[in-house]
Amino acid sequence: EGKNVVVLGMGNSAMDISVELSRPGVAKKVFLSARRGAYVIPNYLFGKPLDKLTEYTPHWVPFFIQQTLAHLLIRFGVGKMEDFGLPKPDHKFGSAHPTISQDLLVRLGRGDIKPKPVITELRGKKIAFADGTEEEADVLIYCTGYNIKFPFFEEDFLSAPNNYIPLYYKMIKPGINNLFFVGLMQPLGAIMPLAECQGKWISQYLTGNYVLPSKEKMEKSILKDEKAMKKRYVNSTRHTIQVDYDSFLYDMKKEIEQGKKRAAKEGNHLPIEARAMYHSEKSHVLPSRKQKQLVSK
Repeated sequence: EGKNVVVLGMGNSAMDISVELSRPGVAKKVFLSARRGAYVIPNYLFGKPLDKLTEYTPHWVPFFIQQTLAHLLIRFGVGKMEDFGLPKPDHKFGSAHPTISQDLLVRLGRGDIKPKPVITELRGKKIAFADGTEEEADVLIYCTGYNIKFPFFEEDFLSAPNNYIPLYYKMIKPGINNLFFVGLMQPLGAIMPLAECQGKWISQYLTGNYVLPSKEKMEKSILKDEKAMKKRYVNSTRHTIQVDYDSFLYDMKKEIEQGKKRAAKEGNHLPIEARAMYHSEKSHVLPSRKQKQLVSK
C-alpha cells in the first residue's frame, strides 16, 4: 500500500496483480513492464465467459480459419495493443498463450497503470527501461513464468529439464503404469473439464475398464503432438505443456473409448495390484480371501 510497484511480465499473473494493485487505496503507482508483446483479450465476450466460446467451435475446423476469425474479433472488438501503450505482438494470435483480463486495458486507458518496455538495469531503487526512462520503485514483482519441478522424485526417474516432460496426453509417462498427472497442461480454454476427463480416464484404467496402448504407440503419439505444437507455437519454455481445449478433449474421449475396447478383449484385468490392508488399534490384519475378492471387484 502506498508504494511504487513495477510488475514485469505480460502473462495472466502480471495482468491480475497489476490490476489489483492499481485499485484506489492500494499502490501509489503501478508500472507494467513488458518483455514482449501479447494479445490481451477480455474474460467475457458476447455475454459469455471466453473459455466457454471455444466449445462452439467444432474440433475439425482448421486452425488457420479459427486464427483469422480471432484476429478479426480482437481487432474490432478490443483494438490494437499499441493504442494502449503496449508493444505490438510479434506473433499471430494463437501462436502463443494469450493473456486474459477484463480490466487491464481499461486501467491502462485511464492511466491507473503505466506501460513500460523491458527493464535494462536495476540502479538501487531506480529501474531503467529500454526507452531510456527511469522510475523509482519500492517493489519489483517478477511474473516471468515458472519451472516444472518434482523434488520428491529422483531426477533419473522423472524430471522436466527446461520444462520438457513427455507424457501421454499430459498424464502418463510411457513405461510407468502407476503414476498419473492431472492438470499438468496449459490449455487454450478451460482446464477444469480437461482435468475432470483425465480423472475419469484414470478411474476407468484402475478398475480394469481401460487398457493403455503399447509403450511404442504412446511414445509415437507424444512425438506427433510435440511436432504439431512446435510448428504452431512460439519456441518457449512456456509452451511445453500447451494444448487446445476442444481438440484435446475430443481426442481424450476418443482414446478412452478405444482403450475400453482393448480392455474388453483382454478380459478387463486390473492393471495394478491392490495393496489394501485393514487396520485395527491393536494390529494390522491381512485381508481374508473373501475380502480380497471384494477389493478386486
